[in-house]
Amino acid sequence: MSIPIFHVDAFTDRPFAGNPAAVCLLVEPGDPAWMQDVAAEMNLSETAFLVPRPDGFDLRWFTPAIEVDLCGHATLASAHVLWEQGYLDPLSEARFHTRASGVLTARRAGEWIELDFPTCPPTECSPPAALLEGLGVEPVWVGRHGKNHLVEVDSEQTVRDLRPDFSNFSELDTGVIVTSRSDDDRYDFVSRYFATVFGIDEDPVTGSAHCYLGPYWQQRLGRDTFTAYQASERGGVVKVTVEGERTRLGGQAVTVIRGELATTPVVVSA
Repeated sequence: MSIPIFHVDAFTDRPFAGNPAAVCLLVEPGDPAWMQDVAAEMNLSETAFLVPRPDGFDLRWFTPAIEVDLCGHATLASAHVLWEQGYLDPLSEARFHTRASGVLTARRAGEWIELDFPTCPPTECSPPAALLEGLGVEPVWVGRHGKNHLVEVDSEQTVRDLRPDFSNFSELDTGVIVTSRSDDDRYDFVSRYFATVFGIDEDPVTGSAHCYLGPYWQQRLGRDTFTAYQASERGGVVKVTVEGERTRLGGQAVTVIRGELATTPVVVSA
């Protein structure tokens, strides 16, 4: 059986930038252990697995180490593949049914793709010692929501210069989003994302992190709409609009590789 798989760079308009994701198209649900093996083989920050259903697609995301509950760039990549390869009409909305994050949607907006994701407002908290020691800088503000801490620091240069001690981050039960106002007039804020707990020391461009960043900067700046830059080595642009309990994330995507898995899928037993 031929299993189509694609390598897509998300949150960028050019190859070899943004955040790479694999998108694997299945006919029926795969066994989680098999999907985890495929994700480890792809060795990208996320591999998305899609299974068609009458009202959309089931969607699951795996890092090389674990399954995760929410992923922006691999959802963006999935929608891009569905439209580009003709699995969906270009004017149709993409609907994704997820294991832990409900129904997520994507629609085309010119050259951009807009995702409808949950809003995740962080609440101020005392920073764990491992977080402070891992960052090695003094934070302006620290908060948490669910499986992520959010840290504001004093400047964009501090964000860019961070060289975390990942051995400390491995002691945390969360990812770490670090942010500041941007020095570049094209962007409202910058960020980086460290996800040692999920098997990724630094994620290049993290759509889901902007579900936390959007409401945080909404409170700080008194606005609902932002253009953000994730200042990793690869870098990427995310448009963010906070609308109550939902956050819209805008990005672009480029297919880099089209292929197929030369292996027999292991499916979920009936």
